[in-house]
Amino acid sequence: MINAIVFDVGGTILDESHEFAAWADWLGVPRHTFSAVFGAVIARGLDYQETFRAFRPDFDLAVELERRAAAGQPESFGEEDLYPDARPCLTSLREQGLVVGLAGNQPAHAESTLRALDLPVDLIGTSHGWGVAKPSPAFFERVVREGGGDASSILYVGDRPDNDARPAQEAGMKTCLIRRSPWGHILDMPAVSERCLFRIDSLDELPTLVAKHNAAGG
Repeated sequence: MINAIVFDVGGTILDESHEFAAWADWLGVPRHTFSAVFGAVIARGLDYQETFRAFRPDFDLAVELERRAAAGQPESFGEEDLYPDARPCLTSLREQGLVVGLAGNQPAHAESTLRALDLPVDLIGTSHGWGVAKPSPAFFERVVREGGGDASSILYVGDRPDNDARPAQEAGMKTCLIRRSPWGHILDMPAVSERCLFRIDSLDELPTLVAKHNAAGG
């Protein structure tokens, strides 16, 4: 049985297209060029920050975030950046009596912003707030604790097979991969995806799949 469902944030419930575009503008490169390099970085299995270093070899994310904030262009997101299927999915799962949470790699400002969105969730965790980031096993151990303590009853939903599904599986959780975001479309890890309980293209699919799974006794 699935008793708790915990979602990754960026690329899963949050569309990061606006922020990718803002970074391209900040670096002074065409948005389509930035996107193309981003895709190549993902396909090569590199850290996403290599995208920035392709245009500025000495790029330091922490420094640039401070510069953007000082220039009145801080990283930000709001209701308009949620995928349209995110809030309805969270609501539907909550109505099934499940514990619903968010846990992802997010910077300092993200947790308060997520809370301000008043999403129908029981818990919100971020790498900054927890002091540990995916794919570290410690991050997923924290997910298990926050989700009730029984890994086998928790479903972790994310867009990345490397940062989301694989480490969640190693922690004993059930997993769901959603095929969206650059990682969801480019990064192919069959050995990981085949172990997922669900593979979906939209969060609209998830409530019915979970209900059927639980009705069948897990």
